[in-house]
Amino acid sequence: MTHPYSLSGLYIITDASLQSPEKLSAHVEQALKGGARLVQYRDKSGNRPLQLKQSKQLAQLCNQHNVPLIINDNIELAMEIGAAGVHLGRDDCSLTDARQQLGEQAIIGVSCYNEWQRALTAIENGADYIAFGSFFASKTKPDATPASIKLLQRAKQELQIPVVAIGGITPGNASNLINAGASMVAVVRGVFGEPDIYNAAQLYAELFRHTGPT
Repeated sequence: MTHPYSLSGLYIITDASLQSPEKLSAHVEQALKGGARLVQYRDKSGNRPLQLKQSKQLAQLCNQHNVPLIINDNIELAMEIGAAGVHLGRDDCSLTDARQQLGEQAIIGVSCYNEWQRALTAIENGADYIAFGSFFASKTKPDATPASIKLLQRAKQELQIPVVAIGGITPGNASNLINAGASMVAVVRGVFGEPDIYNAAQLYAELFRHTGPT
C-alpha cells in the first residue's frame, strides 16, 4: 500500500437521485466538513460530460480536505481527473487490470457482498480495502444480498486490511458494526438523504471517536 491515506471513518457515496446535479459539490463539501474521510463518486447515468464536470469538482474539493476521491467502476474517468482510486464490483473490470492502469499508488476497493472467498481473492490480488454488505435493508439497493456481522468479526481476527461495512447503516446501528471490526462505514442516504448533511456526517464521524476497531 503506497497511498498516504488512513482508510478509516465515514465513507460517503454519492447518488444522483438525491440532489440536482448542480448541488452535488456543495452537498459533498458539507459532508467533508462534517467529518467524511473517503468520498466515492457513483454515477450510472452514462452522461460523460456531466461525470467529467462533477468528478473534477469533487477531486478539487477532496484535495482541499486531504480526503481521497474514489470513482465507482470507471477507470478511464479516474485516470482522466487524477482521482485517488476506484471501487470495483462483481461486474466491473478485474483488480489486476485496474492496478496496471492506475499504478501502485491508487486506492482500489472491492465489493465482496457476503462472500469470504471473494474477499481473500481481492486481498491476494492487492486490494487496498474490501467492502461487505448489505448489513441492513437499503433503499439504495433494495435487492442487495444480506451480510452477517460475523463477517466483520472474522475479518477483524484474520485479515490485515481495512474493511468497509455498507447497506442501510444509520448512526443508530453503526456502532455495532464498528465494534465488530468495520474500519469504515459507507453511507449514501444516511448523509445525502438528510436535510442537514453536515450534521448527518458529524453523527457518523463522532462514532469513530467513541468506538472503533482496536
